[in-house]
This record gives sequence, C-alpha cells and structure tokens, in this order.
Amino acid sequence: MTEDESERPPRRRSPWGAIALVMLTGLAMMRNGADVVAGPPQPAAAAAVSATSGAAVGAQNDQSAAQAPTPSPDMEVLEHSSVQRIRIPSISVDAPVMTVGLDAQGWIDAPPPQDKNLAGWYLNGISPGQQGSAVIVGHVDNAQGPAVFYGLGSVRKGSQIEVARYDGRTAVFEVYGVEVFSKETFPGARVYGDTGHPELRVITCGGGYSKAKGYDGNVVVFARMVEAR
Repeated sequence: MTEDESERPPRRRSPWGAIALVMLTGLAMMRNGADVVAGPPQPAAAAAVSATSGAAVGAQNDQSAAQAPTPSPDMEVLEHSSVQRIRIPSISVDAPVMTVGLDAQGWIDAPPPQDKNLAGWYLNGISPGQQGSAVIVGHVDNAQGPAVFYGLGSVRKGSQIEVARYDGRTAVFEVYGVEVFSKETFPGARVYGDTGHPELRVITCGGGYSKAKGYDGNVVVFARMVEAR
C-alpha cells in the first residue's frame, strides 16, 4: 500500500455496500508520482467530479436503469464463483483478477501496486454473473506510469466487458454508464445497489489530482450482463 493509508477512517462493521465504499475510499489507487502530464482519461459526460447526493440519486438511478440493456429473458444467471480475468477490448484491458480480503487492520486489500496489470475482486462480494452488483477494482497508475484501469474513463456506452470465472464460465456485460464521483459524496447505494439484474461495477481513481491528497474521485463503469457462456 502507499502513503495514503494513514488517512483512512476507522473500520466499521457494515453490510456489503458500506464495506465496498470503505474499500474504495481506503484503497491506495492514487497517482504515485508518475510522470503522466495529461492524466488519465475522464468520462466525457462528467469531466468534473460529480457531487451526487440526496434527492438526485433516485432520479439518476431511474435514468440509469432506463438506459441499461435489456437481457434476453432466457439468459442464465450464474452461481457464485471466483474471478479469473477481466477483458475490456475497447481499451485493450486483458488482466488477471486476484481475490482481495481484509488486511491485519481490517481493511480490504488492494491489488499490489507494483503489478500494473492486475485487478482485484472482493471475495466476500457478489460474483460477476450472479444477481446483484459485482465490483472489480484496480489502480489507475503507479510510480512507473499508467496501470490496468488508466483508460477506464474513456469507455463508451455499449462497450462490452468480459469476466472469466474459475468455474469455466464467462459473464459478458454491456456498459450503460460511465461517471466520476467525488470520494466525499460517493453514492454507495446507487453504485452497489441490487437492480434485480446481474451487474458489474468497474472502479478506479479519477477526478482532480494533487500531490498532497492524490485523486479526489472515483471513475465508475456501470454494466449489465447480457450473455453467459
């Protein structure tokens, strides 16, 4: 982990949604002195950090659901399985996925920052392909430069994400939203809530950046499963 560990709030006993929020605010997915002048791409519709809150969340949830793809009624919903690999062809991501748990201090671990092509899936969460919102996270960059999800903000609606599982199945998701949220006002219920469909959230750091505090937001890709093979 990196130097921002000391800034994390104390651990609380929480349901999955709150635990995932702690994970995202506590992960060391910060820019660690990489010499990348322009910074990572940000979502075109949300170049500035969003301040989603309160009454806006319900309306935006409804809007997002309306934009989501409609899976075939006979599409199979998968059982629980660990995750092996994530592929996002539109941004040339093809990366192994490790399971992450809690560290000695009770925090959810991040993938090792030294491996720039590695993502993490919290093993006590929803599996990609199960009903509910599975979450895969990764670094945007490290001290050497861009990392696995550096290009995440440039993913477009309609792009596909493939998640290979250890049971031999692959869950295929279609992107229906890409947004950036402030870490201080991160809408956990909107991001992690169960929509009644198998969904995926792919998350990395984004928004504004400073040497003192790192990135001040998270880029979130919203995707719904459209195929299981």
